[in-house]
Amino acid sequence: MSDEKLIVGNINGVFGVQGWVKIFSHTDPRKNILDYSPWWINCKGEWQKVNIVDSKVQQGGKTLVAKFEDVNDRDLAREYMGCEIAIENGQLKRSDGEYLWVDLIGCDVFLEDGTSVGKVQDLIETGAHDVLRVLGDQEELIPFVMDEFILDVDIEDKKIQVNWQLEENE
Repeated sequence: MSDEKLIVGNINGVFGVQGWVKIFSHTDPRKNILDYSPWWINCKGEWQKVNIVDSKVQQGGKTLVAKFEDVNDRDLAREYMGCEIAIENGQLKRSDGEYLWVDLIGCDVFLEDGTSVGKVQDLIETGAHDVLRVLGDQEELIPFVMDEFILDVDIEDKKIQVNWQLEENE
């Protein structure tokens, strides 16, 4: 799973004449995309690995630019316009007890008594807390609140134990 690619942004312009590219980042905060190297760039349906030799935050933090190894002029940089930027899942930094959405999707969800609730399909951001959308015999929306609704998360075995009351189907 560590070689799974995660889209973190795209290249939306060229910067200067020495081969720099402008970056649109999906990371939060946006400049965190510059902390990852190498990047995988999807150009014309093919993934290629690129090493970043330099990067900067320009214009009061609004513009991100990067320079790739062996890209030394504007024309070469222009070939990357519109390409997606990805990193490998294993490059993401996690603290102990921290989970990323991508870690939780696909996990099997169980009640304390071992009853299967289903699999995590995706997560919904509500502002107060994230919500697991679990699909089994029926859809369940379970708030991702540790020690209240979420009792245990085992990313290695892709299992989540929850304290949840299933609605009865009539």
